Amino acid sequence: MAYEQLKLENQLCFPFYATSRLIIRAYQEDLDALGITYPQYLVMMVLWEEQETTVNQIAEKLILNTNTITPLLKRMETMGLITRTPSKTDQRKVMVGLTEEGKNMREKAAEIPSRLLQRLKIDPTEESLQDFLNMKKQLNALIDLLKRNT
Repeated sequence: MAYEQLKLENQLCFPFYATSRLIIRAYQEDLDALGITYPQYLVMMVLWEEQETTVNQIAEKLILNTNTITPLLKRMETMGLITRTPSKTDQRKVMVGLTEEGKNMREKAAEIPSRLLQRLKIDPTEESLQDFLNMKKQLNALIDLLKRNT
């Protein structure tokens, strides 16, 4: 048997994996300048939107398990970017908020999306940007489908 279904080139998941890795690599220079990793950047984006939220809500939004996110948050707390405090209304929940340093990082990070477009050589005025936005819409639909079915 040739096992065609096991060839890397025939895998549905590999192009998604490779794309994700390469995009994260494109972010690396900016994230290094901020002193954070890509997963930490994702947490910061959630907190810049929410200001304060629970560990579970962050994990849900980032599609991570709480046992994955907890060590990440501990490191970020040690770095002085976030605070973790027990909820005043439910001691089982841990609230996560931004420190002043975490809030100030938002301004430094504001240009990252446009610099990423430049690195990927995407002109925001051309139809190539629209192609990427359409692809993002399709990927979001796939994420929703997978969340419902897994």
